Amino acid sequence: MKLAQDMLAQMRAASRNLMGGATGSGMTNTPAAVTETIQRALAAAGLAPGAAAPQTPDTPQARTMHDINPPPAGAAQPEAKPEAAPGTPQSAAHTMAQDFMARLGQHHFDMPSFEMPNFQPPGFGAPAATQAPLPAGAQFIAGSYRNPAGTRDYKLYIPSSYHGQAMPLVVMLHGCTQNPDDFAAGTQMNALAEEKQCFVVYPAQTQGANSSRCWNWFNAIDQQRGQGEPSIIAGIAQQIIDDYPVNQREVFVAGLSAGGAMAVIVGTLYPEVFAAVGVHSGLPFASAQDLPSALAAMKGGAMPDPKRKSPAGGVPIIVFHGDRDTTVNLRNGDELIAQGVRSQSGGQSAKAASTGGSVPNGHRYTRTTHSQADGSPLGEYWVIHGAGHAWSGGSNSGSYTDAKGPDASREMMRFFKTVS
Repeated sequence: MKLAQDMLAQMRAASRNLMGGATGSGMTNTPAAVTETIQRALAAAGLAPGAAAPQTPDTPQARTMHDINPPPAGAAQPEAKPEAAPGTPQSAAHTMAQDFMARLGQHHFDMPSFEMPNFQPPGFGAPAATQAPLPAGAQFIAGSYRNPAGTRDYKLYIPSSYHGQAMPLVVMLHGCTQNPDDFAAGTQMNALAEEKQCFVVYPAQTQGANSSRCWNWFNAIDQQRGQGEPSIIAGIAQQIIDDYPVNQREVFVAGLSAGGAMAVIVGTLYPEVFAAVGVHSGLPFASAQDLPSALAAMKGGAMPDPKRKSPAGGVPIIVFHGDRDTTVNLRNGDELIAQGVRSQSGGQSAKAASTGGSVPNGHRYTRTTHSQADGSPLGEYWVIHGAGHAWSGGSNSGSYTDAKGPDASREMMRFFKTVS
């Protein structure tokens, strides 16, 4: 498989170049240069693509890529071209290269991204165009935060019960293609904020930073304290703390998919800010360093870099994952809860206990709790049987939700309260 490995190495270099990681390498980080790098790798293997958009073989891997980044509706289908014989190193390399080229996209090179599927299964809502009327006295206000790493807008929900008293703060990180309004509508976290009396802030990823508005969890710079998007998200939380009477022992971060992966990073890097982390359909800390390793982690399960272990002294974590998730493999949830528990004090000797349950006319689930000998909670892992890549128990008024599952928002809030 040396051919495939050589091509992967060249494509990794191309992706790092496109994301700015090849500064000082003598390479040019333009779309044309990146495309040329990948095409040279293909040409060296005798597999150079034609001038037209790359063809996608009908393989499970290619079909998955098509689901993540489908062609525009009504687009003409290019004429099929001969492919390398199946099962050969050339065919494996060819599939990898075609998937990679499809991921970069022939028609837009803004910033590499991992989109959630554009199709909506029955019962899944479209992105929310408008918000439901706010309770009398509540506010859902826009704000912005800037530091040397960049600028991000956000929306802050202030419940009607707020009259100057100290309250908890929950930071909610949306998934790819979503925005704060959509994520708030789907998770129904604002309604819980009314009930539980807390602030909720929704940072917004920009299309300039990622063409599909995914948080860039797979970039090396966005996995380091004091740099990139983690510093911006932590900065937003600190700005709310500075502006409002937040109970600083009750600041939490949660997210879906790319937002879930970024929530893990932010909570890991800033344990003095965040008391616990909630993750839905996400990935472990430092589970990818570039585009190829990110796609491999999503599809096959994360293999975190042993040189970049999750720092010790982690915070309690609650994880939700559907066992029919074809966008982010369930093995990521398995590794995520294991990583989260063992990073905490007492995690190596944690006790685990599992129970099963079901939602009336909905999904079954298995809930596993991890605790210290004295019963102090370290983590919870909810595997939702039959669920895909969607927020469990969410509302159809937002995108990527599944009302048939247990209420992830409510369970996260309960868990946060137990560990604060």
